[in-house]
Formats: sequence, structure tokens, C-alpha cells
Amino acid sequence: MQIAAMRRHRTLLLVSFDVIIWLASTIVAALMRYPERGVIPWADVLVVGVSLAALYLGVGSLVRLHEGRARTASLEEMLLLGPVAVLTGLVVSLVNAMSRDVARSLPLIATLCFVVIAAWGRAAWRRMGERGFEGGDARGGTRVLLVGAGEAARELIGSMLRDPEARWRPVGMIDDDLNKRHLRIRGVPVLGTISDLGAAVDKVGVGSAILAIPSAGKELVRDVTDLAGEFGVELKVLPAATQLLNQHVGVRDIRDLNLTDLLGRSQLDTDINSIADYVTGRRVLVTGAGGSIGSELCSQLNRFGPGELIMLDQDESALHAVQLSLHGRAMLDSDDVVLCDIRDAQSLTHIFLDRRPEVVFHAAALKHLPMLEQYPAEAVKTNVIGTQNVLEAARRAGVSRFVNISTDKAANPVSVLGYSKRVAERVTASYAREDPDSSYVSVRFDNVLGSRGSVLTAFADQISRGGPLTVTHPEVTRYFMTIEEACQLVVQAGAIGSPGEALVLDMGDSVPILDVANQMIDLSGEQIEIEFTGLRGGEKLHEDLFGDGEPRDVRRDHPLISHVPVPPLTVDAISDLPSFGSAASVTSAMADLCLEDRLHAAVRAG
Repeated sequence: MQIAAMRRHRTLLLVSFDVIIWLASTIVAALMRYPERGVIPWADVLVVGVSLAALYLGVGSLVRLHEGRARTASLEEMLLLGPVAVLTGLVVSLVNAMSRDVARSLPLIATLCFVVIAAWGRAAWRRMGERGFEGGDARGGTRVLLVGAGEAARELIGSMLRDPEARWRPVGMIDDDLNKRHLRIRGVPVLGTISDLGAAVDKVGVGSAILAIPSAGKELVRDVTDLAGEFGVELKVLPAATQLLNQHVGVRDIRDLNLTDLLGRSQLDTDINSIADYVTGRRVLVTGAGGSIGSELCSQLNRFGPGELIMLDQDESALHAVQLSLHGRAMLDSDDVVLCDIRDAQSLTHIFLDRRPEVVFHAAALKHLPMLEQYPAEAVKTNVIGTQNVLEAARRAGVSRFVNISTDKAANPVSVLGYSKRVAERVTASYAREDPDSSYVSVRFDNVLGSRGSVLTAFADQISRGGPLTVTHPEVTRYFMTIEEACQLVVQAGAIGSPGEALVLDMGDSVPILDVANQMIDLSGEQIEIEFTGLRGGEKLHEDLFGDGEPRDVRRDHPLISHVPVPPLTVDAISDLPSFGSAASVTSAMADLCLEDRLHAAVRAG
């Protein structure tokens, strides 16, 4: 009978198999219990065997043991089969002890034999099925070495061997865990540590390797990339843990190495319980929900089961996209999407009072630095007045937790974007001071890989056009973090922030943009020129994560989040900001507020 046909009749085969094993186990138990074969009461033994099988099937049906509740030979199935068999054996033993038809120990011996044989039989069936998938196909496909021998590698090897297209053939693994040096997974051995990559490549004769460690940080990714390049091995990767679509990995997750892996992968330690405490079951509203940060925030927040997730944006196409990504459909006729401009204070307040959110993430903003240098009044209207409108609506609606998404350009600002975001931080601190029972905080980070308008997007577009890549200055540096990691830390920051402070996300070491450009060119395999254009107005050579006078690395609750106090700025102070007029006058007005802020910081610093 073919494997596929056997799978179609799985329940019948399992029931028949278990009944036969119960009867056989009872016979074996009788032979063990009665050394003299001639005195065995076979009729009573048969009754015990049938009783064991019948009761076992009855109890098993209650927990759907034979109906596909657990995968064959999985740990979950063993945790079902064991208790059902033991309960069956104990009940029959008790009845037998009272009737004394056969030796009292016989049902218990039979139960032990059944568990051993049933488990072994299921394991053999599963292995036979896997070999049915592997068949001759395992001899084909690309021979590949796996970097990592953990759970992801185990799942990946299984997926490769089950792949009907047989695209990959795993022939070895390397791992730095010395406890795994003798490990074999489906016959695939560990060949050494990661530093032994070259020797492993020569031993098994591969030209490709897969980094099978979703939790790998950017440092490990770089080390493995360098080793693979040194020995002429093509490197593939699994996505970072924050980017995996589900908790299991397979051949469909394998992809080419990209610059995000080298720049932005970090091992995050997220306190899931603290996040769940303030998100799960609560009404959560996200402004700018259709933007890069906002849409990823919505995706992550949705996993924590909020009572209601309200997505607010003034871009209807963006709302369509985020609703489609979350639910697989986007009719735009449900109340989870709200079309509203944060500049419209009256409409915004009406929505807040009507929907009564308990937690707010404020991601709506104008963020493109060169554009805002030309039109600073728009930054005032959206980043300053718009933020004040959201804060006021939140205050009136009784919002208990408010997270304002800021930027590192608010630290020692020199640009319109930096000025407007610093003022927004200070206004947020002002509202926090008015209601100390609520937690109103700002979160500050730099370039987000994967967001619209990021430098990687621009470089990729320029490479597709044949170049040149434009870099402002050969020494310019920036901090980088993936959009998934940034949003994960934003959500975490909302759980630990104290009223009025800014939380600064640890972006790791700053990276020269020239290095980024060269790495992207190397990954493309093209010959692309680099052109230096000079720093634009409002741009810094090196960004600051902390402003002058701000304490650095005060990390009370999370190793990647620093706490920075923010001096409040009253609403009256921002009411004098011009929302029209010359670019110079509007910029100067915001700069004056930030200059006053820096003077206060200098005084505090002594």
C-alpha cells in the first residue's frame, strides 16, 4: 500500500494497530508472568486483552487520540497516548484485582509493553513516511551546509526532506555549541563549529550554506558572511525572528542575504507579559497607521489581542493597505479604520470621545528632512500642532498611556524636522505633568530599515537604474535598526516609560553610509559608481542619540532602552509659532524654542 493511501486511512490503521498491540502485549505479559506455559489461563488473558483495548479506545475517543489531534509520533501525541494507556491499565488492573481472573501484575505489564511498542511503531511509521517523501529525491537538489543546529535547523531539514521539488539536500551542520558536536538530525551530522566552516565545506563538498539561526544578531551575520566569502560559499539566510511569518521555518523561508541582515538584526529581549498587561483587551489607537512605522506597529499590536485596534490616518489608500495586511481583506467599511487628519482638532476630538481609546501610539508625522527645510510651516502644522491636537484629544478622552514616536534628530536639533520633533517631545512632557496618573512618553530612534524613504530604498532604486549611488559625504554616519525591531522596542517602551520622559532606543554602533553603499554594490554584483553630493541643509555629519545635558545610558528596565527626562513646554508657548510666512521666520521660531531648551540643559549639567 502506498504512503499516500495509508495516510487517507490513518484513523482506521491507528485503531487497528493499537488493538493488535494491546492483544500482543497482553500475550507477552502472560508469557512473562507465567513461566510454565501449560498453566496460562488463555481465555482469561484474552478477556483482559480485549478489555484493555476496548477501554483504551473509549478513553482515546474522548481526547481524539486517533483522529488527528496530534501529529503521529510527535511529543504531543506521546503526551496523549501515555496517560490514556496508563489510565486504561490502572482501571483494568483494579477490576482484575477484585475478580482475580489472572495475575494482578499482568495488566500493568501489558500496559508497559503497549506503550513501548506503540511508541516505537508510530516512530517507525513516521520515519517510513518521511523516507517516502525523501525517496530518490534526497539524492538531488543543491547540497547545502547549515550554520546552526538548533530547532530552526531541525525544522528546516525536515522541510527540505519533505519538499517534493527537492531543491535542497542538507549534508552537514556547524554549531558553536560543543554539546551538539555528536548530534545528528535525520542523519545530517554536526561537522564542527562555525569557525570550521572552511573544513566542513571541503569535507562535504558544498557551494552553498544557509544561516539557520533566526535569532542571529548582525554581528554573527557579518562573521558568517565574511567566512562564506573567504571560502567561496554562497550564503542564504532565514529571516530574523521578528520577520518570520509564523513560529515554524521551512524551505519557503530561505532567502538571499540582504543588507538589512548585516545592519539591523538584533537579539531582542522583550518582556511579553508587561506588553500584554497594557495592550491585551484594551482599546488601542494608532495615528499614522498607514505609514511604515504605523502599519508595523498595528501588525505587532494585533498579536497581543487588543480589545479594539483603531487605525487612524488621513491617507485612505494607506488604510486600505494596512487593513489588507492584517485581515486579508480590506473593504474599508469597518470601524477599525478611521479617516482623519490630525490637523483637524475638532474631528480628532470627536473621534477620541466617541471611541474612547485607552492606549495611543502617535506615529503620524512629516519626516522627510529636505522637504521640511523648504516648507517648515507644514512641520509646525503636523508635527507640532498636530501632536498637540492628538494630546489634547487623548487628555479629554482619558487615555491612560500615550507613546509619541520621535526621532534622534530631536537631540541637539539643527533641522526643521529635529526642531519640530523636539518641540513635540516637550509638549508631550507638558501633558504628562498635567496628569501624573497617566503615562505620556516619547520614543526616539534613527533610520529604520524597511521604512519608506530610507537610504536603502534610495540606493536600491539607484542600483536598479545603473547608478550612480549618491552619498552626501564620505564620512557621514547613521544608526540603523529594522522596522520590526524598532516597533517591538516602541511597544516595549510603552510598558516601562515614566511620565514625560523620552525613551532612547539603542541603535548599536553608527555605520558609515559609504560602507553601506559599497556593501549594496557588492551584493548587487554590478559595477556602480558612487557620487558625493555634499551635506544638505539641516543634515549632520553624525547623528546624536542624546542631547547636550541629557543623561546617557540610564537603563532601568530594559538593556536596549535608555530613559531621558524632557523639560515640559506649555501649549501657550507653541501657540505663538507661525503656521505660515517665510521659511526662515518659521524655522527661526522653532529653533528659538529648542535653543531655550538647550540653555536649560546646559544649566542643569552645571
